[in-house]
Amino acid sequence: MTSSAVLRAEVERIVAAAGSQLRAVPDAVEAGRYWDAAAAVLVGSDVRELPPRRRTPAVLVGLDGEGDSLWHLAAALGAERVAVLPDAAAWLADHLSRSRSPGPGGLVLGITGGCGGAGATTAAIWTAQAATGLGARVLLVDGDPWGGGIELALAAEETPGLRWPDLAEARGSIDPVQLADSLPVAGGFSFLSWPATREQPSPVAAAAAAGVLDAARRGYELVVVDVGRGAEPLRTVAWDCDRIMVVVPAQLRAAVAAVRLLQELPPVEAALLVRGRTGAALDSSLIADAVGLPVQGRMPELRAVPGAMESGRLLEFGKRRAVRHFGATVLDWLGEDLQAGDAA
Repeated sequence: MTSSAVLRAEVERIVAAAGSQLRAVPDAVEAGRYWDAAAAVLVGSDVRELPPRRRTPAVLVGLDGEGDSLWHLAAALGAERVAVLPDAAAWLADHLSRSRSPGPGGLVLGITGGCGGAGATTAAIWTAQAATGLGARVLLVDGDPWGGGIELALAAEETPGLRWPDLAEARGSIDPVQLADSLPVAGGFSFLSWPATREQPSPVAAAAAAGVLDAARRGYELVVVDVGRGAEPLRTVAWDCDRIMVVVPAQLRAAVAAVRLLQELPPVEAALLVRGRTGAALDSSLIADAVGLPVQGRMPELRAVPGAMESGRLLEFGKRRAVRHFGATVLDWLGEDLQAGDAA
């Protein structure tokens, strides 16, 4: 769906390489006739309006040099993916190939903090641990290259397996079985971490990250992504999430910061996790009203958690009743979208 001859020519080459057929339309009126019957929908960056909500998700396609406006436009339109050409050509061709014969895939859940130090990493680890306890195949993904490495919180920095820099050159479709066999395991679930070293993180291209997460979706029943709050992960891994949970401490400043964060998130279903003790300064209903998202559950405030995070003992807290209850509230929100094989 585009009126740009340049963009259409770029897409035509990619579609031909993927062995697909392209129908090009100039506007939303024409697109509405074919939308739901299409295996995949591509929307050009020159488009400013979509037909009324349709079943088939859309990919916003733009050209290198359009910058940040692409992600803002995708959020405004309701597109679920962004492909910046020509860098994302291989990813887009692979996406089109899978769209013709989609196989079963797992759920990708993003968890981010409404403010700095909210506890998103802790929530992500406990959620992965809870889903593993139900018998699901789970992958925990460290989405923030500047977060220090989630492997430290798991006391797994010496565990052999691939880390993000090892996948920086990944291109095209990645075999999900090979990916799962190559990743380290802690607490019963696989994890993909940035290295916990003092070296500057090696960049991973958005197309490579998307390929890894696509393989993860095909290889696991639940992929929990610790998104982080930096601009880079919000523009890459967050856009591959099916749902997002925002952890917000029960404080006014945290609620205000969360409102600002929402402007950067993709247009997917989202909910809040309020961190704090009962009787905190702000109750859940006030935070929900302030942020504009429903509260799904309360994350327990445990004094020893910061120390456990530093010493890599966070998984030990997952056995506590309050933490198990927290994990259950998150999994309840996922509902039937989480297909835990052994627990069905």
